[in-house]
Amino acid sequence: MPRELDEDDLKILGKLAPELEHLICSGSGVEYRSILPPVANHFSYDDADFATRLERLTPEELKHIARLIPDGRESLGCLEPESAEIFFQILGRKVGEREAQEARQAYQNGGECYI
Repeated sequence: MPRELDEDDLKILGKLAPELEHLICSGSGVEYRSILPPVANHFSYDDADFATRLERLTPEELKHIARLIPDGRESLGCLEPESAEIFFQILGRKVGEREAQEARQAYQNGGECYI
């Protein structure tokens, strides 16, 4: 369920990828519709960099992302398994294991890939 990023999403995206200049994916020409896929797939140099970026988020910011996952508003389908696991680990440590397990289950159930 692609969405338009709201003000809170844009603040989080800017915190994770301060080098972001435009909300348009240079590869597809489509506007970003999620937070995690562009950060993991376009801005992070590797898994360690992705983890470092996610560590910048407060528990409240991570909760915001987690609330969008169950109904597909935040796409996990584009994430490589390693990137997804990094997110789940940080979410579990900073927010709670219940939220991490719910996000992990949504990832395992599959879902659309939209940036």
